[in-house]
Amino acid sequence: MSGVDLSGRVAIVTGAGKGLGRAYALGLAARGAAVVVNNRRHAGESTEETSAWSTAEAIKAAGGRAVANFGSVEAEDSGLVMVRDALDTFGRLDIVVANAAAPQAAGFNKTDLATFRHVFNVGFLGTLNLLHAAWPLFREVGYGRIVTTTSSAGRFGQHGLSAYGASKAAVESLTRTLAAEGARNGILANAVSPYALSQMTEGYMRSDVAERFTPDKVVPLVAWLSSQDCTINGEVIVAGGGRFRRAGPVETPSREGDEGSFAALMSDLATTPGRSFSSSNQAFDTLLVEAGLEPRAPLD
Repeated sequence: MSGVDLSGRVAIVTGAGKGLGRAYALGLAARGAAVVVNNRRHAGESTEETSAWSTAEAIKAAGGRAVANFGSVEAEDSGLVMVRDALDTFGRLDIVVANAAAPQAAGFNKTDLATFRHVFNVGFLGTLNLLHAAWPLFREVGYGRIVTTTSSAGRFGQHGLSAYGASKAAVESLTRTLAAEGARNGILANAVSPYALSQMTEGYMRSDVAERFTPDKVVPLVAWLSSQDCTINGEVIVAGGGRFRRAGPVETPSREGDEGSFAALMSDLATTPGRSFSSSNQAFDTLLVEAGLEPRAPLD
């Protein structure tokens, strides 16, 4: 068991009925957190048939504290309802883990706008609804831990995942922005980019990969990012099979160019090592220096 202690903390986990979300909810509860377990109720399901109820009951059976929330994250008030459930049931809120997402696997020419809207409504706006509801509370108490879920499809693009990838790119950008805005109020926001067996990936993973890349291998990272021990902010961490790596945007040093030199210039830039920046302001100020101009603020 990890050394992370979440005793006395309260978390919301969306998409927590199955797969990664369920593993996160169980993992946070095992480390002492009370958990609001969110997963939407499907048509015709009784309370006892819902995956959210199943996860919440599993937590209670193990001696933990949990309450099920059956709302769809697509609903505009879904975040407010989950925050209210946390406060009414447990008296506080410290952690939000935005995990809910909608699958998509079709070429851009075969993906209609309704599918795009659905994927964005769940993956991005569902995340936004929760974070926007929790944000004022975190600011008021001067503490909060935000863990969002992104994907390599959002950073690199992936054939057949135009809607899903774009929604994850939006989540990643929102996470970095909230990290910048929340730091002064004790709010840390980071994103997890998981590689793990789930309903979305089971059709793509070889059996040997699936055996090693189980959801429980991602849980220790999510637990640490959710804790007061967390020391990073605004980062994207790739997790899979018990291995972890940092991911993020990079920019190469700039070069002068014109229409006649772009082919050679782009070839050169493709092999030039890039660097990351702490903010968009730092990225622009670095370009000013490379152009022989004074930066707007001193560079680190």
